[in-house]
Amino acid sequence: MNAVRPALGITFEATADVLIIGAGAAGLVAALAAHEAGAEVVIVERDGVPSGSTALSAGLIPAAGTRFQRAAGLEDSPTRFARDILAKAHHEPDPSMVAHLAAHVGPVLEWLADRHGLSFDVITNFSYPGHSVMRMHGLPQRTGGELVDRLRTAVEAQGIPVLTGFRATNLYADDEGRISGVAGTRPDGGEERIGCQALVLACNGYGGNRALVARYIPQMSEALWFGHSGNEGDAVLWGEELGADLVHMSGHQGHGSVAQPHGILITWATIMEGGFQVNALAQRFSDESHGYSEQAAQVLLQPEAKAWTIFDARIAAIACQFEDFRQALAQGAIVEANTVADLAGKLGLDGQVLSETAAEVERLKRGEGHDRFARAFAGVPSLVAPYCAVRVTGALFHTQGGLRVDFQARVLKRNGDTLPNLFASGGAAVGVSGSQASGYLSGNGLLTAVALGHIAGRAAAASESLRRQPQPFA
Repeated sequence: MNAVRPALGITFEATADVLIIGAGAAGLVAALAAHEAGAEVVIVERDGVPSGSTALSAGLIPAAGTRFQRAAGLEDSPTRFARDILAKAHHEPDPSMVAHLAAHVGPVLEWLADRHGLSFDVITNFSYPGHSVMRMHGLPQRTGGELVDRLRTAVEAQGIPVLTGFRATNLYADDEGRISGVAGTRPDGGEERIGCQALVLACNGYGGNRALVARYIPQMSEALWFGHSGNEGDAVLWGEELGADLVHMSGHQGHGSVAQPHGILITWATIMEGGFQVNALAQRFSDESHGYSEQAAQVLLQPEAKAWTIFDARIAAIACQFEDFRQALAQGAIVEANTVADLAGKLGLDGQVLSETAAEVERLKRGEGHDRFARAFAGVPSLVAPYCAVRVTGALFHTQGGLRVDFQARVLKRNGDTLPNLFASGGAAVGVSGSQASGYLSGNGLLTAVALGHIAGRAAAASESLRRQPQPFA
């Protein structure tokens, strides 16, 4: 049972200047930043190998005004990026925090490239919904696993200890909420206590805790959980006990395109490049282009909570840059046929209805009529044989609500005061998506993981507890 316990009289087997819970992107970036600022850093990670939600993602980080964009001939700015975030999130998040993160993430990516050898570039062959400029940065393999591996390698190269198999259970705090250390269990069942001068929570959200999901996002309580099993809401539970302010707790990222029964994420390029979704009646049921997050709930409302994404070989070739899609191909999740009627037969759908649906989509792409779901099809490329399809369901990927933090990633109490030496980043901190799934702009999760992770690491290393002065960003 996770709890916050009195620190008085507690002794610790080991200590660190900055202790970080969680070794996903947020925790690893925080560790690199704190170490560079001169702190002695230790990371504790519940799994045997660092992964977290980052490893389940495509590893794509949105950033604006980077040299990687300029190399691709793309003009962008943090101001424009912040505007896109707020528009997608219905202007619910704090605009000053959005602007702060949008301005910070680009320099962090360049720092990771220059100091730690991460070779980012920008995806330029399709756009993500809500982004007015192509700004999704990724590593060559386009996987979250690659991102975690490269960050872990960088951490190891700096000699930063990562204690795997450490399941943090209790925080020790005084009456003012100052954290003195953490207790955790080890694989052999023993308990270990580690003291710290500052603590960074980088242990993600609560999507794997069904009770918390039912409390905060009841409409997704029975949805497929496609996030990391360690997302049990540790930060939320500790924060509640410490009096932290919890914000936008119903916010989350869903995804309306998880291949079934294979359980593989299918890139939304299948939609944005001209594909569409149908239900078991072979009929469209929504404006698919709004975004994959809000589409999860639409898919779950369909018979048997399933749908089929219809696209073509051209789109499949674009999607093949992602390892997940290549896996879906290898496992037979992608069905192909030379006619729409034959495709329907292979899918078990009504051929006449699917042909009529496909024909209607093609008319809309030619500018003939208006879509009853208000999707803007004009100018979108037509689908041509061979046609492709994949059966999908909707899923909950990760939560976007969490602990409210200030510009230095310090956790704030409900009265607005800061907890003395507690910092949060990634899924532990409130994101920039607001309170609705439709507020999630592609990459918001890794935006806060990387930007807030860097901010939290440097601020923790420069905190009053360590009696160090903040250093300029390098």
